[in-house]
Amino acid sequence: MQQRLDRGLPAAPAASVPVPPGQAALGSTGHTATEPVEVRRSARRRRTVTAYRENGRTVVLIPAAFSAAEERRWVDRMVTKLQTREERRSRGLASDDELMARAQELSAAWLGGRAVPASVRWVDNQNRRWGSCTPADRTIRLSSRLRGMPEYVVDYVLVHELAHLLEPGHEARFWALVQVYPRMERALGFLEGVESRAAGALPPAGEDDELEPGAVD
Repeated sequence: MQQRLDRGLPAAPAASVPVPPGQAALGSTGHTATEPVEVRRSARRRRTVTAYRENGRTVVLIPAAFSAAEERRWVDRMVTKLQTREERRSRGLASDDELMARAQELSAAWLGGRAVPASVRWVDNQNRRWGSCTPADRTIRLSSRLRGMPEYVVDYVLVHELAHLLEPGHEARFWALVQVYPRMERALGFLEGVESRAAGALPPAGEDDELEPGAVD
């Protein structure tokens, strides 16, 4: 993802960024965010800022001539841009059919296509868990609370529930399947943060969040 410095943020995921001349060269100041951010300065990079995900962190490439203030400003913009794009993709899974199609893609990508759900759907009655699966009839349900969360978070929950079609419990063989998803730890950290912020706001356990017979979460 690249962006221009002399314009507002473009709708397209990539654009070039002209840099004002005559900036003093300073060392990287780092950045505080909800996920690790690595800033890489390049003397050859003069007119563009680029950001992308790599191994669970955000990498932002900036010109070496950026001041500390410019670095902070553009790192914040690029991190926000990536997050917005992921949230937009997540909201794209609006229908149960789209959710089913995504589950099939993830099964093929990470589980060798062996996890074959009969249905995958959104539900509104799971306020204390993110998803559930009934291996007997191969049905998967995702909490509607996931809508609008980053794409990698929804994907992780789908992979987790798909793995239950192969291993109903949470023993070592189950986690060996789930851990092939490369953003598992990052997604878990995100969901733990959401749960921490929501502590005390959820209904009592079991009040409206009962599992269907034979289901696992």
